[in-house]
Amino acid sequence: MAEKKAFVLRINPDVLRELETWAQQDFRSLNGQIEFLLSEALKKQRRSKSKGHDEDGAKD
Repeated sequence: MAEKKAFVLRINPDVLRELETWAQQDFRSLNGQIEFLLSEALKKQRRSKSKGHDEDGAKD
């Protein structure tokens, strides 16, 4: 498993509360939930790029 790197995240308190609630509902830690969401967003981004879309989502 790759080594994980710690970093500081500044986040709106309301967003943080919503993420904490969502994490509890999904039986994840807050850190685990954020990491999961970022991973899913990256997978989605890779799929859209592989379908011939540019960064703005427009077709090439």
